[in-house]
Amino acid sequence: MQKIKSLMSRQGLKSPQESMADLSPVESLRIPSKEELRELREQPIDPQAEQEIIESIEEVYFSTDSFDMVQHELEKLPPELNLQELEEYRDKLKRQQAAELERVTALQANLQLAAVICTNARRQLSMSKEGFTEASLGLLSNQRRRQLLTGLLKSLRTIKTLQRTDVRLSEMLEEEDYPGAIQLCLECQKAASTFKHYSCISELNSKLQDTLEQIEEQLDVALSKTCKHFDVSHYTKVQLAYTLLGKTQTAMDQLHMHFTQAIHNTVFQVVLGYVELCAGNADTKFQKMQYKDLCTHITLDSYIPCLTDLCKALWEVMVSYHRTMQWHEEHDKHEATPTADGAAAAESDDSVVDRSYVKKKLEHGLTRIWQDVQLKVKAYILGTDMSNFKYDDFIVVLDVISRLMQVGEEFCGSKSEVLQESIKRQSVNYFKNYHRARLEELRMFLENETWELCPVKSNFNIAQLHEFKFMGQCRSPSVSPSRQAVSSAGPVQEELSLFQQYHQEGNPFEMPAENKEEETEDVLASNGYESDELEKSVYQDYDSDSDVPEELKQDYVDEQTGDVPLKSASRETIRSKKKSDYNLNKTNAPILTNTTLNVIRLVGKYMQMMNILKPIAFDVIHCVSQLFDYYLYAVYTFFGRNDMYESSGLGLISSRLRTTLNRIQESLIDMEAVAENAPVHGAAEDRKEKVPSPHLSQLVVLTNSGTLYGLAQRVVATESLVFLAEQFESLQSHLDTMMPAAKKPFLQQFYSQTVSTASELRKPIYWVVAAKAIDYEQMLLLMAGVKWDIREIMSQHNVYVDVLLKEFEDFNKRLQDVSRHVRIPLPVSNVLWEHCIRLANRTLVEGYANVKKCSNEGRALMQLDFQQFLMKLEKLTDLRPIPDKEFVETYIKAYYLTENDMEQFIKNHREYSMKQLANLVNVCLGSHINKKARQKLLAAIDDIDRPKR
Repeated sequence: MQKIKSLMSRQGLKSPQESMADLSPVESLRIPSKEELRELREQPIDPQAEQEIIESIEEVYFSTDSFDMVQHELEKLPPELNLQELEEYRDKLKRQQAAELERVTALQANLQLAAVICTNARRQLSMSKEGFTEASLGLLSNQRRRQLLTGLLKSLRTIKTLQRTDVRLSEMLEEEDYPGAIQLCLECQKAASTFKHYSCISELNSKLQDTLEQIEEQLDVALSKTCKHFDVSHYTKVQLAYTLLGKTQTAMDQLHMHFTQAIHNTVFQVVLGYVELCAGNADTKFQKMQYKDLCTHITLDSYIPCLTDLCKALWEVMVSYHRTMQWHEEHDKHEATPTADGAAAAESDDSVVDRSYVKKKLEHGLTRIWQDVQLKVKAYILGTDMSNFKYDDFIVVLDVISRLMQVGEEFCGSKSEVLQESIKRQSVNYFKNYHRARLEELRMFLENETWELCPVKSNFNIAQLHEFKFMGQCRSPSVSPSRQAVSSAGPVQEELSLFQQYHQEGNPFEMPAENKEEETEDVLASNGYESDELEKSVYQDYDSDSDVPEELKQDYVDEQTGDVPLKSASRETIRSKKKSDYNLNKTNAPILTNTTLNVIRLVGKYMQMMNILKPIAFDVIHCVSQLFDYYLYAVYTFFGRNDMYESSGLGLISSRLRTTLNRIQESLIDMEAVAENAPVHGAAEDRKEKVPSPHLSQLVVLTNSGTLYGLAQRVVATESLVFLAEQFESLQSHLDTMMPAAKKPFLQQFYSQTVSTASELRKPIYWVVAAKAIDYEQMLLLMAGVKWDIREIMSQHNVYVDVLLKEFEDFNKRLQDVSRHVRIPLPVSNVLWEHCIRLANRTLVEGYANVKKCSNEGRALMQLDFQQFLMKLEKLTDLRPIPDKEFVETYIKAYYLTENDMEQFIKNHREYSMKQLANLVNVCLGSHINKKARQKLLAAIDDIDRPKR
């Protein structure tokens, strides 16, 4: 074995371990010698054969690096060595080695080339590393690192900002920058979601959500503030904030809830404040009361201030709602512009839906809010019994409610049925008590009235009275809070609504400061008699009515003819009337009493109430008519009722006047109280609406002949009634506009059947004076002593004519004496003269009818006497034609009638009494007819059915 190893060493063979050790450095790689290469080339180069040789190599040679091939081959040697076999085996191994070395040599060559390439590459890479990588790529690396660090810093700053957001949000909320706060909060939520991988802000999202909910709560509070004091910038911020939240519709729902709550809280706090103030203690029981119960604790003194403040507060709520609607209308116009891009168009579609919802909600809310307002005010109105209010206070209440109803009409077109019904209930209740008290008061006035003149100026007009100022103010709605009906004669002008007038500031329920100058009245004459200059200016006064409302302008109509207006009459006519008028006190002032003036004032108050509250217009007008009825009935009862003269046949009381007086007595006069002197409260139910008949004051004496039987008082009483009727006539058109259509016939009947009959009372009232002023009985006695069966024509009239004319002259002087104290208007003097002349003429006929014997010359004397009477009489009076002139002349001429003509005369002249007609038959026809014919004519007289006139 040792030999083999030595042999191998001589041949230059090394063990595998040695060979591996030698191959480690490239420089120590052994290159085969030329002899070895030549020897190897001599070996067969058949690839297949070569492959077979390689495959024949034992597998163990390819096992591990630690394999010792020499030891392996030695161990295979047999005990007995054969040289030939060894040489063959050696050759075999050499062939295997040569085949294997061929590959190793090729591999070695490739490896050597690769080593050279790698060496060069490493040399170049080392140069690149020094020149480029370490310089440029280092910069890039640093830049990248810088960018990473910058991003990290930005993230850190964002995180820091997010952590400090709550402070900024609080500041923005204090500044009421709700849109900015919401925008910031939403951005923070988005950012927090981006950086949620950082553990430091893992809980920030939930905190931001809580903050957002807190902002919504504060936003809701801010929205509620707009219900009382609307501010455009504030409301714009709030709406923008809700838009950012995407809750526009929710905001509108909340807004209406806040308005409802605002109405409730407002009225409760206003009423509570007054109740606690008047209670005067710190009792908290009122705060726990329901609003309806709280209203019942308002005192009478605080009722109007509280109502005014209540309406002021409600106005603030309604004007805020009105301005809210205006804001949305303007906002809709601004946003309703078409958009270009599709995304914006999609948003526009959403906004259109929101706008439509908001518009419908706001329009629906108008009625709902007004209904809440009505119900709150209704509870307040009905919470107090106003029947004992002063008139002026009640008018203020009506005025305030009227203005509130006007607000409702402009707010949502409502007719305010709830308010109307509640105030109507209170008004009817109040007015019944008020009217009953006024009727009793009027009775007291009438029973204490001495029928003396109330000295007023010659240009007096009821428009000058404070109670009728509202009729002049109705043309200027801004003057009075109540919305008055504008006269058709007034100028047409466009009115500003209350919401336009008080859009920015002010309140329609502010109580205007009282202007004492406007309320003063200058209607009374200084001393009862006006100066001559006033008389001189009377003509201007007739036309100086430019400051008088149209309803009060009325032409003067001559009471006698009924068709001569003063304005169309010439000055000469006016002067002639004044000359014939008993106007010795140089004044043309209206004749009226203090009672008349009070009635007129009362009518003005009633009309004021009716004008403000139209639903009770009929009740008011009915009561107004009762005032006139009672005054007319009182004047008739005091001065015109006299059964002794009603049977005179002169038609002193027309059927229309009689019907009117009967109606008044049945419907208004409590006859039981008059008969029994019983108190009204003990009467039956229907008597509650009636008033006892008044009694004439004991200070008024109507039986003294020296005063012409109270002629001055009669003139004042009667002409004050006529003046009152004239004022009613001037107010008819205004009353007609206020009267409901179904009730207009009542008003027309009142004027045609009652007001127009006032002047008819002159006949029965002045008849009493005329009947007593002249001694007609003395004239009959004087006429009875005259001889009428004379046989010659007389040229001298009888003495009774002179006596009668002397009576008339005395009567004329006494009229002048009376006129020094009370002006006697022309219609009054005409009535007096008419009565006296008619009575005188009828006395003449009665005297002629008493004649037992009469000749034709006697009848001629009668005509002479009568003509003398007429001639002298016409110088005493301007009355034309002389009343009943034909009555006397026809009777005298009847003496000359034949039998047949007499029969026709009897049928045609029923104005003569049966005695007077019988006298014509017995005396005038006398012996011209036989007894049978006389009996026939007398029978015809008896058969005549003579209706009383």
